[in-house]
Amino acid sequence: MTHDALYTFDVSIHARPAEAESAGTYRDAWGEWMTLDVPRAALATPLAVDFDVFLARLADLERMYAEPDGSFVWTSPREGLSWQVDGNAAERAGRVLLVDLRGSCPPADLDRLLVALGWPDQRLMFELLRPAVFLAEETFRGHARARGSAGAAT
Repeated sequence: MTHDALYTFDVSIHARPAEAESAGTYRDAWGEWMTLDVPRAALATPLAVDFDVFLARLADLERMYAEPDGSFVWTSPREGLSWQVDGNAAERAGRVLLVDLRGSCPPADLDRLLVALGWPDQRLMFELLRPAVFLAEETFRGHARARGSAGAAT
């Protein structure tokens, strides 16, 4: 498996509100990315998944180490390419408000983690943490793929 097969990211995952609209573009070392304009009040809306259900779903993933406070680490198998995802879920009214996620992993494994959040039924958006810009899912995937292909440090 090459770096091309990894996503690399440093994001917060949020529920994507209906009010999120296309905004301008953001340019970084990995390309130019269409951003979303998100009303600040919409960021307080949690995802549909219950916090404890999310933690239980994480526990079902092999090599996942999750704590009751919402912090977790997921590592690659011993064989093959080495990867690691570090995360922390925040809770609001018993539901997952957002998940901070940093690291790298194959796209299929990221999908497994997103399923724990209710994806694909739950619409998601991804905030690039350093520039604080929001991306739609497909744009995020392009960004994460570009970072992974470049062998970008997380």
